[in-house]
Amino acid sequence: MSRNFFYPLLENPYRKKDLSKAIDVVKSGKLTIGKHTRTFEKLFSKKLKTKFSLMVNSGSSANLLALQCLINPYRKKRLKRGDSVLIPTVCWSTSLWPVIQSGLKPVFVDVDPKTLNIDISDLTKKITKKTKALVLVHVLGNSSNMDVLCKILKKKKIILIEDTCESLGSKFKNKYLGTFGDFSTFSFYSSHQISSGEGGMITCRESEDYEILKSLRAHGWSRGLKSEKRIASQNKHLDSRFIFFNSGFNLRPTDISASIGLSQFKDIDLLNSIRNKNRNLIVNALKKIEIINRDFHFIEANENVSPSWFGIPILINEKKNKKNFIKKLESNGVETRPIISGNFLKQPAVKKYKLVNKKRFINSDIINNQGFFIGLPTKKINNSYIKRVVKAFEKSI
Repeated sequence: MSRNFFYPLLENPYRKKDLSKAIDVVKSGKLTIGKHTRTFEKLFSKKLKTKFSLMVNSGSSANLLALQCLINPYRKKRLKRGDSVLIPTVCWSTSLWPVIQSGLKPVFVDVDPKTLNIDISDLTKKITKKTKALVLVHVLGNSSNMDVLCKILKKKKIILIEDTCESLGSKFKNKYLGTFGDFSTFSFYSSHQISSGEGGMITCRESEDYEILKSLRAHGWSRGLKSEKRIASQNKHLDSRFIFFNSGFNLRPTDISASIGLSQFKDIDLLNSIRNKNRNLIVNALKKIEIINRDFHFIEANENVSPSWFGIPILINEKKNKKNFIKKLESNGVETRPIISGNFLKQPAVKKYKLVNKKRFINSDIINNQGFFIGLPTKKINNSYIKRVVKAFEKSI
């Protein structure tokens, strides 16, 4: 890290017992995808109550697999080139690019500044006969009203892909985010609710999709599929161990990362409880200071959402100079970053690929221009630490 922050975006999330599991794998000499990966996948499905779970090397790869599965020729109901996919303007780059890379057309939807999540009223306006899917980003542990959203999607027969990379452990009405969609993706990068260093998970409902995802994850190989023997019998001129019947990538995780992720996932409720308590302690202390409470709005959980907070998202008063404040806050030891990437339509890559249209996204601009977030400590904090955070804000205003 280039600067010395007493309050960084990211702490070292790894405990001794997590690293011990990784060391055991290294000592075994069996480092590639293996038993720890399979155990993690089974436990993940059991905990979240998902039908199929497949570990990959990142949440970004999980997003890529979801979109690639939708256009795959082995899928009975596949999307066609040029079909429209809805996506919120406040998103990560690899929520968007798999849509483009899969030959589909992104249609951008504004967000709700109260929740940071997709604006359902704007979404309904963007639905046409060409709309076939929605990439829904659950932002920083929060979510939209899933009852209302799913009702609309079901009526319009729109496929739901939940990008849950920032929200593992959050619930809407006691149902985990990432269990509403046809596909759901998760990230285990270092700053997330659990970490495996690099890693992710994709879940789905249908066995047909699971088999496609499994093949796409590993070169388009038939190895390990339910249909492996049938494919071999149809291709007797080939070595049955090396049959490639589909397109594919190499998006497999290592058993090293799986062992770390599995160790942390077993304690996910405890880890999320600590993060949530820390968030409440910090936010409540900041809001007690009149000038802070006046000049800043702290994003709260949407109705019926039990959040697993990723960080502390904040909106600064529009009359304040955000750039100057951020500069002062970081000089006082508190690291910051944009909310995801702000309004993604302002990114130069969007202009380069000519995805920009003239329509304004007012709410996304608010988040882009006034929003930022600070990290969330993963270990229990004390009063002296909280006072230091409050002091840093006061000195920066």
